[in-house]
This record gives sequence, structure tokens and C-alpha cells, in this order.
Amino acid sequence: MPTSFERPDLKAFLGEHTPFQAMSDEELTELTAGSVVVEFPAGSLVADYATRVPDEVWMVHSGQVALRNSGDATTIDTVGSGGIFGYMPLLTGGGMDFEASTIGPATLIRMPGALVRAQFSKPAGLAFLASSAWNLGTADRPTIAPATDSRPVAELVHGEVLLVSPDTSVRDAVVRMTEHHVSYALIRLPDGGLGIFTDRDLRTRVVAAGLAVDVPIHRVMSAPARSVTADLTADAVLMEMLECGLRHMPVVTSRGEVVGVLEDADLLAASARRSFMLRRSIGLATTATELQKVGQRVTGLASELFRNGTKALATSGILSVVIDSLVRKALELALAETQDAPAGGFAWLTLGSIARREAMPSSDVDSALSWRDELSSASTQLRAIAARNHEILDGCGLPSDRNNAVASSPLFSRSQSEWFAAAEGWLDNPLRDRGLILSSLLLDGRVVWGDAALHTVPSAYRRMRDAHPNALRLQLLEALSGKVRTRSVRDVLSRRGGTFDLKSHAVTPIVNLARWGGLTADVTSASTPTRLSAAAQAGAIRERDAETLCDVFVMLQRLRMAHQVEQMSAGHTPGDVITMSELSPLNRSLLGDGLREIAAVRRRVGNFGVPRV
Repeated sequence: MPTSFERPDLKAFLGEHTPFQAMSDEELTELTAGSVVVEFPAGSLVADYATRVPDEVWMVHSGQVALRNSGDATTIDTVGSGGIFGYMPLLTGGGMDFEASTIGPATLIRMPGALVRAQFSKPAGLAFLASSAWNLGTADRPTIAPATDSRPVAELVHGEVLLVSPDTSVRDAVVRMTEHHVSYALIRLPDGGLGIFTDRDLRTRVVAAGLAVDVPIHRVMSAPARSVTADLTADAVLMEMLECGLRHMPVVTSRGEVVGVLEDADLLAASARRSFMLRRSIGLATTATELQKVGQRVTGLASELFRNGTKALATSGILSVVIDSLVRKALELALAETQDAPAGGFAWLTLGSIARREAMPSSDVDSALSWRDELSSASTQLRAIAARNHEILDGCGLPSDRNNAVASSPLFSRSQSEWFAAAEGWLDNPLRDRGLILSSLLLDGRVVWGDAALHTVPSAYRRMRDAHPNALRLQLLEALSGKVRTRSVRDVLSRRGGTFDLKSHAVTPIVNLARWGGLTADVTSASTPTRLSAAAQAGAIRERDAETLCDVFVMLQRLRMAHQVEQMSAGHTPGDVITMSELSPLNRSLLGDGLREIAAVRRRVGNFGVPRV
């Protein structure tokens, strides 16, 4: 049974959280006087909104509350400390088909409905509704599994586009957004471009700035709005929205005509939305211990996404984005723990499969540091911060690279000019100082924290085909030197074939060949399919061969993901070594065909693709 008691810090706690931050001291005192703090044990039903219209609103003080669909018990959302629930049934005056129950022991604050209802008529209340209540309009939309097909996004948009004039007031725009159950308004600009006003703009540019809600919307919109063309696929748009942290993406024709606006719910099924929730939990962590507790859920997210129908490539992309968030937060915590730590002037690079957005549950964390030349005197301190960052990540279940390709190593932490000089040295003599290996790692590198301009290695490799043909030739010879398989195709297809390493002997040869192909087209850090496409456009490999390798790569990533998800389900550490006899006849056949295709393309590239110098 729940128990009630008073907390002396209740007023301060309420005043720290939306939508009560803008309340006067007198209003907060009144709200506190009418509120009660209640403790619930784990698994307690707090409210069933399908059976009654509430006269109170709940805020979570500690613990978590799950909001679940009354029909099938699927989780709609999870409310943590400072979050509120029950306000929509209160405001609409009708029941809603969900119930709230505690996940573990929780302390909740029961607030009087009348006082809370009054708050929603004010700017802070409008801002809160903008970020939450409008999203309830997505509940009636068909659930689209995240990136499970490659349909053009034009087929996924729906509903009437909300366009307002630049002179429309924020108040009027918010009213229309609420009526349309959307969390955006598009603004057609005089030059024909688009601006966008979203729930985030309302919170940060109106409420937080103290502006009146009758301000013209053109003063607080985001412009120009990032948009995508209608022919792009759901996979591509989803990755762009995840990477940029966007919840809205206008879809336009080649002539700039608005087809519709994609919201995250259009691309993400319920399971995939948890990646956003997980990233939010990462952002809220205040200590390494808290972050490590959240981090332990990351590989489980990949398993859940894949089992719920998300393609392996999309699962890898989402997993990579979440890992990026984890790395950034761990670095922020490591900096906060360090006395007199540099406030900036350096960049953290993620290397390897995570950098290519091709992470697997088995992926370890490769990294590098680059800093401004004037920070070279702080190199020892920066490497110590990098070591602490990896220590935190290890506790999150993301181990450091087994070969010590990490930012705490002097080999992978240098000033920007030192990196550029090293890259020029690798171009002049790729066989000196492990130049081929190091350049391959750094060319995959992607800045996830700090100034992207500090990653100077790619600039040294521009126009490699024309300026450094010998180095490019050695890159190709290195890409062709690895074995595609450890035994004959007959053995691979045989039930007696033993084990096979999918990564080392099938995926890595494609990745290496794609890296070389990308360099021929002046493309450095990019995904493997993107590099292969660029190589075909540059004439380095045949278009048909590029398509074949992409198809094989997709098939291999699916096999890897399926294998690793099964390993995790069985309580084992995920890895890439498979037992051939455990593969289905179809997958054994696909793998054998794929290996033959890789070998054939490599032979053709070796015969015709090596630049002659």
C-alpha cells in the first residue's frame, strides 16, 4: 500500500521542474500546500485513466513510472524524476486508454488538478504541452517499423502540412499546432525557403527568453529549415535525424514544394523510440556510476531493435548513434572530475566500425585525440582524461580496443599539426611507422566531441589518386592481401566446415576494399556502402561490382547481428565466430555465394583497378 508523508524540500523540487519553473513564490507555496508526497512499492498501479477522469496530476520525485496501453500492456513511455503524468486526461476532461504503474519503488508527488490546470494556460505550460501533449496525436498513426524497407519517404508522410505566415503570432501558431496534433509549424520565407517552429523553439526561444507569446513567429523560428527530398529512403532520413538530433524533417520535391513533414514517430516503431529514451537517460546521468548503469542497456537495445524487425544496417546505425552519446557523456564526466581540465581546444575521434556507423554488439571502442598546437603542453593531462573516459566506458560494457588503438596512447593522441605531418609521412612512405594501418584507422575517424577541423588527417589525403598514386596503389594491395576465407568454399558449405570468422574473413575484406575505393573518389570517413558507391562513380570499380559488394555486405551484417543477438540471449559474450553446422541451409548457401562474389570482385579489381605508375 502507498504511504503518504511530507517533505521539507517539496517546494524547491517542484520549482526546479517544468512546467512549474515560471511560477511565482506565492503560487509555488500554494501548490506545495495542496500537494502530498506518496511512496509506492514496485509494481504498484498508480492510476488507470481508462476508467476515470482524474482530479490530480502526478510528478515523479524518485524512481520510474511506466505508462502502458490498457489493452495490450505495451509501454507508451517511461517517466523519471521530475516528469509528470495524468495531465492530458485532466485537461481534456475524458478518460484515456492507458494506466500508470511503478517500475520499482518510487516516490511520487500528488498535485491538485485545479492548480496545475491553471498553469497550462501560461507560456511555461504551453511550452510543456508543446514537447509532450502534441505527440499524443501520433498514437493514431500506423506504426512504421524503423527503416525496415527502403521506400521513398514521400510514401511515409501523411496529413495536411501546417504552413503559417511569418507574421503569425506564437500564440496563434501554438493553437493551430494543438488543433492539428503536430509539434511544428512551417513558415514560407520571402526567398522561397522554409523556416520551422517546433516545441523546442517554444521552450528555448520564447519561454526561456522571457518573450511574450504574441511575438511574430519569424523572430523565433529556426531558418533555414533542414529538409530532405522526397526520393530519399527511410533508412537514410532516419540516420540523418538521429545524427542531427532532429525530431522533424520537411520533405520537399526537387522544386522545393513541401510534400509533408516527417516526425520521429513516422520512422520509429515503439521499440526504436527507446533509443531516444536511452539517449535522454544518458544525458541525465550526473556521475560515472549513473552513466555505467544506463550504459549496460546499450547492447540490449540492439537486440531489441533487431528482434522487432529493424534491419541490421539500421540497427547498427542506431547503436552507433547511442554509443556516440555515451562517449560524449563519459568524456564530459571525465572532464568534470579533472581539476583545471581544458575547456576546449581538442577533439575526440571515434575510429573503426562505430565511426563508420556499422557498430555491432561485439564492437569495442577505438579512439584518438587531436588538439590545437598551443595545447601541446597539456598532452599528459589530456591522455589521462582519455584513460578515464575509457575506464568509464569499460564500466558501461563498451571495452577499449584490444590492440590499444585508444586516445590515451601517444600513438593515437597528437596535436593537429603532428597528425597532419604524420599523414604526409604515411603518404610519402606508407610502409614506415605502420603507416598503412594507422592511416586506415584515422581515415575512418569521425569527430564526436570538439572541433571537427582538428581532425587533419583527411585533408592530407585529398586528391590522393592524382597526387600520391603509389600510396594509393599500396592501399589497394593491402586491401587485396587479406584472405576472404580460411578454407575452400566447399569446406565452408560443408556441415563439417567447423568455425568461420564472419568479420575477419568476410566483412573486413569488403571494408578495406571500400576504403581504397573511397580514397580514389576523395571520400574519407564514410560508411562502407557509401564508399563503394563513390568508388563506382569515380570509375575505380564497376558499378555492378559495387552493387554486388553492397548486397553481400548487407547479408553479412545481417548474419553477424542475428548470431550476436542469439549469443546474448543465451547469456554469452557476442562475437563473430560462427559454427557452420548451426547455420540454416539457406544461410550457408548465401554465405558461400557471398564469399565467391567477394573473391571474384577482388580478382577483377586486382587485374584492372590498380593504378599504374
